[in-house]
Amino acid sequence: MKNASSLGTWLVLLLIIIPLIYLGGIYNSLPETIPLHFDINGKADGFGSKSKLWFVVILMTVVSAGTYLLITNLPKIDPKKTAGQSPELYHKIAIVLVVFLCALNIVIIYSSVSGSFKMSKLLIPLLGLMITLLGNYMHSIKPNYFVGFRTPWTLENEDNWRKTHQLVGKLWVPGGILITILTLLLPAKAGFIVFLSIMGVITIIPGIYSYLYFKKNQSAK
Repeated sequence: MKNASSLGTWLVLLLIIIPLIYLGGIYNSLPETIPLHFDINGKADGFGSKSKLWFVVILMTVVSAGTYLLITNLPKIDPKKTAGQSPELYHKIAIVLVVFLCALNIVIIYSSVSGSFKMSKLLIPLLGLMITLLGNYMHSIKPNYFVGFRTPWTLENEDNWRKTHQLVGKLWVPGGILITILTLLLPAKAGFIVFLSIMGVITIIPGIYSYLYFKKNQSAK
């Protein structure tokens, strides 16, 4: 088990530094001035020195490493003392987030190289996959202040937390799959509208459910 844990840690470290390796490998071939900002249509509208790309990529790498360390150490620092929660669950959630941040970092580099930022074909489908994977873990997350669907009502009542997160899982898994598939198939603007619509549904419904569950239990007292 210790060897497996060490291997997992090294794999996560590799994921975190892959964007740095990628940028280092192509850096000398980049022109001195590259696209650094893109408009809503993904066209470059801001340029700068290629050295600035190092700052962005290093910053994202630090965020990725920080996210992994935070999530995997939650049982030690969470005021709700959720040490009884499975460390493996936290580790899986942390890996999902690290994979997404690694992919996002690579997309940033690729966009500067290619001169266009294909949000609807790269970033949003990645978000859809992340939502799907996180939704698969929602029903297993115990109350805490850092991870999960946190509302004043879920944090106040363990039953509210459990019921709301069961609903979140049922919504996020198919919702994330739909986001991924539809944004890959639809034109950019239509895909973005679909993304916002689905995100609105799978976010607002659990919030309303959590509040109604709270009001129902309050009335029963």
